[in-house]
Amino acid sequence: MSNRVAINSPAPDFTLTDWQDNPITLSAYQGQNYVVLVLNRGFV
Repeated sequence: MSNRVAINSPAPDFTLTDWQDNPITLSAYQGQNYVVLVLNRGFV
């Protein structure tokens, strides 16, 4: 089974932590015109 999201469909809600370990939930930004996600793979 694939976990992919179809193009032009709403993104599923998820929660990640920011750089200070505060939880950030995508649904908190619902209704905003733009949401930019930067997913850092870490530092080497």
